[in-house]
Amino acid sequence: MSIFTECLHPKDELLATIARIYQYRMTTTSGGNLSIREENGDIWITPTRVDKGTLRREDMVWVGKNGKVEGLHPPSSELPLHQAIYRARPDLRGIVHAHPVALVAFSAIHQVPNTHLFAKAKAICGDATFAPYELPSSEALGAAVASKFLEGSDCSILENHGVVTGGISLGDAFQKFETLEFVGRTIIKGRQLGEVRFLTPQEIELANRRPTVYGVFERQAPSSPEKDLRRRLCEFVRRAYRQRLFISTQGSFSTRLDESSFLITPYQVDRGTLDAEEIVLIKNGQCEAGKTPSRAAPDHEAIYRHHPKINALINASPINATAFSVTDTPLDSRTIPESYCLLRQVQRVEYGVQYHDCEALAKRCSVDRPALILENDGVLVCGGDILEAFDRLEVLESTAEALVDSRSIGELAPMPEKALRGLEIMFLQT
Repeated sequence: MSIFTECLHPKDELLATIARIYQYRMTTTSGGNLSIREENGDIWITPTRVDKGTLRREDMVWVGKNGKVEGLHPPSSELPLHQAIYRARPDLRGIVHAHPVALVAFSAIHQVPNTHLFAKAKAICGDATFAPYELPSSEALGAAVASKFLEGSDCSILENHGVVTGGISLGDAFQKFETLEFVGRTIIKGRQLGEVRFLTPQEIELANRRPTVYGVFERQAPSSPEKDLRRRLCEFVRRAYRQRLFISTQGSFSTRLDESSFLITPYQVDRGTLDAEEIVLIKNGQCEAGKTPSRAAPDHEAIYRHHPKINALINASPINATAFSVTDTPLDSRTIPESYCLLRQVQRVEYGVQYHDCEALAKRCSVDRPALILENDGVLVCGGDILEAFDRLEVLESTAEALVDSRSIGELAPMPEKALRGLEIMFLQT
């Protein structure tokens, strides 16, 4: 069940969201604040001077539209910032302000992350803006940031301060916050590898036109094997989110159920809290009624059709491996035996193939080419089962991180051909 639901009390929604932000080190004990504006204009906001690691639902503060305050603590000192943004943008119902390291780095050099790095990031965040410095907690800061939101921006980097995002709900604001932070981290990692490639408007539009229309069927009661696969798939998706291999609405994981059907993650559903009922069944080219599958479903379907030994697939955007996808630097798996045996030679797929030619992508992926770098779209890995695919994703990201880190200490010395041949004889012969 998502932490962002209509039935959740604002106190609980604020608590769950700040816990997630703090857990993933996207803010500090003393930094950051969130709010929700109710339809009548009242605001719920996190308190000031309370440890983010020990917050409780009763610590959340209510601020009436008439200025009355109720709570165990004073409201966040950045209340004027939130109020100014809500006045400028009545359509907004949730705001996130925090100090994630990557976005603080951008704020410190007076730049904004270019969301044209990924089509999904541009769709979620739009173009980020830059708000000039004003004293924290001041009316002047609120006015400066509100002016950027009044221009239509939903994401603003604050000069030498942090970031603010707004949305039609707190969940929407969080999604923008998490996505912009992901873009910032990827750019920073990518620049350690080489020149970062950004998408043109035409390339972004290509992703937006990706066809995902399926006919529907009424699902019967699932069999015991299907129930087990749904459970296992959810467990690994949530693990991927905890390890930051996925972000909340980005990343697709599927597993083959039988010769004519497979299970796949849904479109735009929180990966951090996914449950078995939300998983989507695709059977004989049709989707179970009432659900929307991941937009990667046609790619997965084509790969399963071409490769009977592949039984699980993952599209993901782990930071370090994705840094390779936004540069021209090849990802060399000849670092340690585990990397070479599990990944083989990592192939690169030019931008757009996954959006308009599923059959071509299926031909590029195989049991002998189990890991693909998708240009400006993360990675695709396959496996004989869910565990093998997930293991490959972890190894791919660990290998990528080692390669990025090695650049600061010396030149890569890959394993020699003799060592590779020995690994192939010992471990890779079929």
